[in-house]
Amino acid sequence: MGTAERHDAPEYSAVAHRTVPRRREAPDHDIPADGHGPAAEAARDAMRETVQDRPRPRPLWVEEPARRRRMPDPVRTAAVRAVLIISVTLILAMTAVLCTLADSWLAFPMVIGSVAGTVVATWGALDVWVTRQVWNQRNGVVSVPSSTARSLRRERRRARRQARAAERTKKRMGRADSAGQLSHS
Repeated sequence: MGTAERHDAPEYSAVAHRTVPRRREAPDHDIPADGHGPAAEAARDAMRETVQDRPRPRPLWVEEPARRRRMPDPVRTAAVRAVLIISVTLILAMTAVLCTLADSWLAFPMVIGSVAGTVVATWGALDVWVTRQVWNQRNGVVSVPSSTARSLRRERRRARRQARAAERTKKRMGRADSAGQLSHS
């Protein structure tokens, strides 16, 4: 019987697949099947107590706080780029070895590709290091008290405060000078 025949058959119609709610049979004759009454309440309470007394299963993993802070976005981007380049280089090197063992004509191009990939992978690793150093210089290492970036930020803040104070005094002076005049002519 194929799918189309089963579809047309009356026992496989959509009506036949509907489930009819059945009345549950009570395992104990003292508990009514409809789940109401004092005996049913007592049975539910007993079940709750046994569930609560049972030791809880151990979770699959436990969340632990990170030991180190998250890498800055530019550094993480450079690190991902370097990992991708290094993995492609390793694939090229492995392909070159296998082609050499199989005496394939692809061995020479793969060796050239893996040498070029090694140069690019070295550049990628250096890029991560340089990006990290630049980010630390520009944004400062917050955890180090003697950070040069922190002192630079402090100096910039002080200079901005002084500039705002000078601007306020200049405006006050201008208002005091114009207060004595009767007209603007």
